[in-house]
Amino acid sequence: MTRKIDFSEISDSSAVQLKAMRRVGRPPLGDEPRRLIAIRVDPRVLDEFRREARRRHVGYQTLINEVLANFVRKDVA
Repeated sequence: MTRKIDFSEISDSSAVQLKAMRRVGRPPLGDEPRRLIAIRVDPRVLDEFRREARRRHVGYQTLINEVLANFVRKDVA
């Protein structure tokens, strides 16, 4: 059973309140924010990236980005 929530008593946010709000989520790194994508990765490959990222004390997505960036710089460009 779903209930309807009554929002009628909640007033609209003022311009001051909206300006004071901050963005939720990670801040962009560098000049351009990173893009959110979805890729399929073998579970063992992902496990290895996560393991290596923990060893280096970085996020596994950061590590994947570094590996891809290094590959593109050396082998593609």
